[in-house]
Amino acid sequence: MAKAKRIYISVINDLATDQRVHKMCASLESEGYEVNLVGRKLKDSLPLDRSYHTYRMKLLFNKGPLFFAEYNFRLFWFLVFKKMDVLHSNDLDTLLANFLVSKIKRKPIIYDSHEYYTGVPEIQNRKFVKKVWTSIEKWIFPKLKYTFTVNDSIADLFEKDYKKRPLVIRNIPNQQSELSTVTREELNLPKDKKILILQGAGINIDRGAEELLEAMTFLDNYILLIVGSGDVIEDLNKRAQKEDLKDKVIFKGKLPYHKMMQYTRVADAGLTLDKDTNINYKFSLPNKVFDYIRAQTPVISSKIVEIEKVINKYQVGTIISSHEPLVIAETIDKYLNSVDQIDLKNKLRIASEQLSWENEVIKMLETYKSLPEN
Repeated sequence: MAKAKRIYISVINDLATDQRVHKMCASLESEGYEVNLVGRKLKDSLPLDRSYHTYRMKLLFNKGPLFFAEYNFRLFWFLVFKKMDVLHSNDLDTLLANFLVSKIKRKPIIYDSHEYYTGVPEIQNRKFVKKVWTSIEKWIFPKLKYTFTVNDSIADLFEKDYKKRPLVIRNIPNQQSELSTVTREELNLPKDKKILILQGAGINIDRGAEELLEAMTFLDNYILLIVGSGDVIEDLNKRAQKEDLKDKVIFKGKLPYHKMMQYTRVADAGLTLDKDTNINYKFSLPNKVFDYIRAQTPVISSKIVEIEKVINKYQVGTIISSHEPLVIAETIDKYLNSVDQIDLKNKLRIASEQLSWENEVIKMLETYKSLPEN
């Protein structure tokens, strides 16, 4: 019997809430690969219970250039002494260490870019930092044979930059895994109000969360659930304490995926309000879009091209024309009070059946099967 191929998969997060990477690991494990996932340990990291091997490194630095340098240094020395058949790097911030190890050990490397990293807003006004990341990408990406990304728009950008198009593997939930049914009462949520949910691990600036809170001042008989973390959460919390938002906004923080989806399932609509202020947001396709559809919850989105494609194709939500709080409020209220709920639920069911990880992951597994034997 052939020995299982050993894969080392790297991310820079703490593993706990990265559903894309978890699904990839589980899919590879089910195909008989030995999966090892490497990330980092944070003070507030949730506990892990995974069937595959996981490693989380504690770092001295948790932000800034020293953080990225330390992580890649530590990751390099971690990987270089491991026996493996394949290296799998997720995002540009893990690529350097993986690429160097792949060259030293002469092992194939797969690169999965979850976003157009050099377009993220955090580095646009930091010329030196952007130059460093762009230089790393320009040096390594053209040399890679096996590359993935999350949607067609980002694949177009890579193709334009490097004349090399990554394979598109969207971050879609599992269809086979059952979602637990929990009532609003069990979640301590009111039955007599419409519930909106904004979820995500990156509730940051230019994601529309601030305008959504202001929109809530115009929405009577509505509750907004904010589930997740991000740079603007502290400011949102302060704003929510004011009298005009009293009892209208509930913060749940980071939750395990199954728990987050319980809240999503009882919501009347899921919100995603990214602004197109930078190229990365302009062409984003957030995981939450598919989570909402999986939970049979309609999607209300800002005008972002990849999200608009999904909503229009399956007719499972509506688009907000601007980030003016009153426009947001009026669009939400008009849509939820006019849509045919029976027809909507049928369309959400069809979309959920078609948009499944089981269909999407086939392309990744075919790539692994095509890798050369060591």
